[in-house]
Amino acid sequence: MSTPTPTDRITQLKQATERFPTDPLGFFSLGRALLDSGDHHNAVGALQRALALDSKLSKGYVLLSKSQLALGRQDEAVKSLTDGLLVAHQRGDLMVKNEIIDSLKALGATVPDHDKPVDPAQIGEGQVLDRRTGKIGSRMARQPFKNDLGKLIFENTTAETWKEWVAMGTKVINELRLPLHDPKAQKVYDDNMIDFLNLKDLIGK
Repeated sequence: MSTPTPTDRITQLKQATERFPTDPLGFFSLGRALLDSGDHHNAVGALQRALALDSKLSKGYVLLSKSQLALGRQDEAVKSLTDGLLVAHQRGDLMVKNEIIDSLKALGATVPDHDKPVDPAQIGEGQVLDRRTGKIGSRMARQPFKNDLGKLIFENTTAETWKEWVAMGTKVINELRLPLHDPKAQKVYDDNMIDFLNLKDLIGK
């Protein structure tokens, strides 16, 4: 069985958006694939459609800005990043928020200050400072896995964020068609999970 080419993948995603025209994740995935292929004009359209359907897709603003910059539309890219920064702040999406701040600084644009750092002394019993959101929340009842990764997640992820990942993880499995009995597929799943939880820089420490 041959591996689908990027063109095949884009065709499949276009067909999916035609079947499910109100699914923001479909347009998000299509926009990302078009961006990766260098088709920035159509990527902008797909990503704008995704954000029109769900304005809380903070990563969508980042991808949109990349295609806008590739098309020489810097003012539009700065606006997309500025809008995305507010969404990422409101959702507590620290990883995307930091990426947007870095992008705005690189462009010499103003970076709005939406919050102040959390004081670790504020963390109470049964709580944890979440690496993804930068906010304090409820600690999970137990480690999600009985290994070092499970311990790392338990110590740096709130129950609320873990619940979000469980839902997102299902989408990752379905979208990428991951057979988790395959070690390679399991690694893809784990990499997506680590990125989502913003734990990458802690792995191996």
